Amino acid sequence: MTLLGFLTELITGFISAVGYIGVFILMALESTATPVPSELVMPFAGYLASKGQFSLWTVTIVGALGCLFGSLVSYCAGRYLGIPFIKKYGKYIFLTEADLNWTIEWFNKKGDKTIFISRFIPVVRHLISIPAGVGKMNIAKFSIYTFAGSFLWVYILAYAGYAAGENWEAVRDYTEKASLAILALLIIIAAWYAWRHIKHFRKPK
Repeated sequence: MTLLGFLTELITGFISAVGYIGVFILMALESTATPVPSELVMPFAGYLASKGQFSLWTVTIVGALGCLFGSLVSYCAGRYLGIPFIKKYGKYIFLTEADLNWTIEWFNKKGDKTIFISRFIPVVRHLISIPAGVGKMNIAKFSIYTFAGSFLWVYILAYAGYAAGENWEAVRDYTEKASLAILALLIIIAAWYAWRHIKHFRKPK
């Protein structure tokens, strides 16, 4: 059995056994950078809704609340642990006080749009809550835009599974290519960031 097959069986079995609570837990884990793909969780939940085992709207709300809970955990980790870590060890991973100040300024000015849009971007949505916490984004605003973006994304996935029925796994196939493309782009951006900072640190003082 492949890793994906094992993960699919684990997720579907957990949801089937635990119900709505399982959806909440899995979506919370997905939002704390745990490798639990929402592209498997919500389409399967939507499929169960098509069979009458779930309510489509209830499972959407539960999934979005799970995303919010997990995102708040990551937000708090970024806010209360990330800033001291960056100040003490940032130089070893090419993060400076200037980067920290830039992050704070960014989330103060554009945090709402950033958080909302990020919920639709594979990979990014797993991690975005941490820099939002580091950037000290207003927690009420963070919660509102996280829930709004999550609700729409979760509904899209759940409805896709609802409409696909027995073929709910095909939803993941359509989103996989986009995820790989975005991951490749993020790797390129990270490499550029590291190169730029290495160049900066090597400059003679």
